[in-house]
Amino acid sequence: MAKAKLTREQQTYVVQALACFDSPSVVAASLRKDFNVVLTPQSIEAYDPNKKAEGTCRTMEGSLCRDTQDLRGDTASIGISHRAVRLRALQRMADKAENSGNMVLASSLLKQAAEEVGNAYTNRRELTGKDGKDLPVPVSPVTIFQLPDNGRS
Repeated sequence: MAKAKLTREQQTYVVQALACFDSPSVVAASLRKDFNVVLTPQSIEAYDPNKKAEGTCRTMEGSLCRDTQDLRGDTASIGISHRAVRLRALQRMADKAENSGNMVLASSLLKQAAEEVGNAYTNRRELTGKDGKDLPVPVSPVTIFQLPDNGRS
């Protein structure tokens, strides 16, 4: 594994991951796995567009940091409030659960991810009547049977 300066592609990867609220340690692990590059979480923090401190993204051209911040727009600053962040975390957990052989947990995480994207795992349908009101309950016809009089007429 090499400890080297990041290429433009790797820098973009780091900035985007940090902009999506991945922690520096998660980004360091994914850099090691995907690019075979070793960086400490502390050195990765220099690329974080979420930091307001002076010197943010000092190791890059400022345009990528600004573009990434603009991409997020005026969204909440809490990472877990974003669906993409939650799905990315669920993906990491499901991969880890499956690799460790914990299929019950992996299945549970898959169900949770499906719920996150809008109950995609279910075939349940909700029907409403006019203007969103409840549907009328069908009235079943009542059948009156004529009972035999058993000779009592």
